[in-house]
Amino acid sequence: MTRRSRTIVLGAALLPLLVLGTLASRSFAQSSDLTILLGNWVRPDGGYTITIRAVDTNGKIQASYANPSPLPFSKAEVSREGKAVKLFFVLRAAGYNGSTYRLTYDSAADRLVGIYYLAVQRKEFEVVFQRAK
Repeated sequence: MTRRSRTIVLGAALLPLLVLGTLASRSFAQSSDLTILLGNWVRPDGGYTITIRAVDTNGKIQASYANPSPLPFSKAEVSREGKAVKLFFVLRAAGYNGSTYRLTYDSAADRLVGIYYLAVQRKEFEVVFQRAK
């Protein structure tokens, strides 16, 4: 087998992987179940707000948090586990360093449900965020 024919065979073998990877990436970023996350989400038990402005192709979320004062997220990500859409946020601010939200999008009720971990107290709380109207 010549070098040229090996290159053609290798290219033909890798093409389906490249196509599948591209389709998976596009599917993750453009899927309607992720664009549904965009907007303002409010915790009814205190008015805490997560605003999701964008989700990129790598699962990174452009988001902000307020309680009611703005607090920065050091990490904001979305992922899939089967059909479930999972969100993970890490806060970085005085009194909140290392506190996290682990949320799942509940499509039937159009809400985010999950666990808030308050790092300074080392306690977890069940939370719900409703879409702001």
